[in-house]
Amino acid sequence: MTDYDDDLDAADGDEPDIDPPEADESVSGDAGLFFGSVDEFVREQLIEEYRRVVGPSGRAHRRWAAEWWRYPEAVSRLEAIWRAWEHLRQDGATGSSVWWRDHLDPHMAVLMDVEGPFADSKDQNDPGEKLPYTAPPAGLFPDVRLTDAG
Repeated sequence: MTDYDDDLDAADGDEPDIDPPEADESVSGDAGLFFGSVDEFVREQLIEEYRRVVGPSGRAHRRWAAEWWRYPEAVSRLEAIWRAWEHLRQDGATGSSVWWRDHLDPHMAVLMDVEGPFADSKDQNDPGEKLPYTAPPAGLFPDVRLTDAG
């Protein structure tokens, strides 16, 4: 019999004093994440919500690459944006505002700068359209909710 079983016997029929984790409480480090990868965040949140005209020189004053995952600086910054979003989404009062002001806007300004990591990108969109997006190779961004939970 395990120690856990001993604790149950000692409780004389009472429920054991074990609190299950809250829905957003992380058991394995990343189990409480809403998005499982930076790609899922970019695909389902960022490009859905953050709409700016991008394009080559003369057309727009911002750059973006549909294959953003080919640029190490972009991956690092987008991962930081995603992780900050995951943390701040749990603050219903000011979390969203703090995320926009302190995380998204500064990083996107650098990423989309004409001299930033996407400076040579020819990808473009029209006003109101999503940022260009091309799916990364399968397996490049595994779902960390699954890999950490294993």
